[in-house]
Amino acid sequence: MELKVFNFIDEVNNLLEDKRSILEEISIELSAYFQEILILNNEGYMNVNSRVKGNESLKEKILRNNYYKKYNSPQRVIENLSDLMGVRIECRFIEDEKRVYKILKKHFSKRDMDGYSYNELNNRIRLDLEGKQPQEQKNGFKIFRIDGVYIENGNKCNFELQIKSLVNTFWGEIEHKVIYKNNNYVMWDGFLKDIMASIKKNLTMIDNQLQIVYNQFNETNSGEPEVRKVQMELLLSKMIYEIYSNKMKTSIGIVVDFRKSCDTIMKYIFRSNNADNLSEYNHILLKTFTRLNEIGRNKVQFNSELEFEREVCFEGEFCEIIGNKMLQMLNEEFEWNLFFRVLFEIELGNNAEDFETFIAFIKERFEENNFDDLYINLDVKHGDAIKKDIMYVIAKLFVEVDSINFIYDNVIEKINKATRKLSRRIGIGIKNIDQWESVKGVFLKLFEYKLLALFDKNVKVSEVKDLINIGEKGNDEVHISSAVIDYIYKLDDMDEIKAETAIKFFKI
Repeated sequence: MELKVFNFIDEVNNLLEDKRSILEEISIELSAYFQEILILNNEGYMNVNSRVKGNESLKEKILRNNYYKKYNSPQRVIENLSDLMGVRIECRFIEDEKRVYKILKKHFSKRDMDGYSYNELNNRIRLDLEGKQPQEQKNGFKIFRIDGVYIENGNKCNFELQIKSLVNTFWGEIEHKVIYKNNNYVMWDGFLKDIMASIKKNLTMIDNQLQIVYNQFNETNSGEPEVRKVQMELLLSKMIYEIYSNKMKTSIGIVVDFRKSCDTIMKYIFRSNNADNLSEYNHILLKTFTRLNEIGRNKVQFNSELEFEREVCFEGEFCEIIGNKMLQMLNEEFEWNLFFRVLFEIELGNNAEDFETFIAFIKERFEENNFDDLYINLDVKHGDAIKKDIMYVIAKLFVEVDSINFIYDNVIEKINKATRKLSRRIGIGIKNIDQWESVKGVFLKLFEYKLLALFDKNVKVSEVKDLINIGEKGNDEVHISSAVIDYIYKLDDMDEIKAETAIKFFKI
């Protein structure tokens, strides 16, 4: 026969499950409310989390605190459970904990008859701010832990609010999982207490060091926002690499160098979130840092296929060509799979939507301001038509080159440089669309060679000879370089030559 205490626990858990959906809604409201307070006060918090007490955690608490003796009904246990719901405000540093607490004290300025503080704009949510904070725990360490109540239509639900810095969040994980969840350590109590105190001291020192780095980061280049934006992108790129390289080693036993992928992902995250100023960059920095902190605690599989919730859609010819190529490769080649695995995990949500947004981002990267000079002598309609021709060449070569390097920042910059040069040449020399139609085959082929040269690719000798013949016939737009004289007789014995060599034969 089962002990009565376990029957009692089952009854409490059943009651909790009956209330869980309502409690989940309340916990979301609590999280949103505290987040709104911090946003209004422009406080640099990192995240606000909320949760409803889990069944196993509740079972453990009932047994540990003898609630089955203290309360005579499951309803009484639920009513008196101080952490029935939990809200945690995560901030960067220990000093930030105090700032957040002061903001809450200022916001919850009214007091009810039971001693709870509230704000007139929302009297459903109340905090007990009379006690001393931070509270000293049994282990001697301090924590900002505040009791709260949510009141609606006379019904009262308890919640516990914690304010924790990064290192104190980490410390809580250590203490909870290593000590609190492991009774085998009891015999080592004295020794363990000293060790844990040493760990806490070191974490506090790390917090001080991080605070110094952060302050220095804010002071350095304060007059150079673009420099600071680059620094932020590099900082998070390095964090992404460190987290995923460690998890890759654990999962598949090897680590591949994907630093440049991390750089591209980070640039995409900032651009796709429309970060235009330093304030927005700081917000995304904290948001991404928080997400990476969550990923760091999760298990990542590197040998599974990526899936989409729906069919992916593309806008325009360029996006369709490169998008379909990426779709083909992301579950065939490890580098592409890794790239989008990281991107999808950081950008939580819909994989199909994130993929479409990334393709649009790549299109924007290749467009940027590269085509402004096209419109020197041409109207918008004809300029746009030539732009489409050039973008098609870039998309076609993406498929042909078949390398993830194509979307790396250093390569995109080189391609964009070649694009701007071609656009300038067209803008100055081409007066109308008919003139473009007569020379575009040569212009685009030589542009193609320039891009292929970036990837050390070969081109067909027959195509090169055709271009030489066009130049020899006196085409005003194409001139043969003297370099071809030393090479022309060698071409007869070759099927292919380096693209880098081929472009030296011509002057446009």
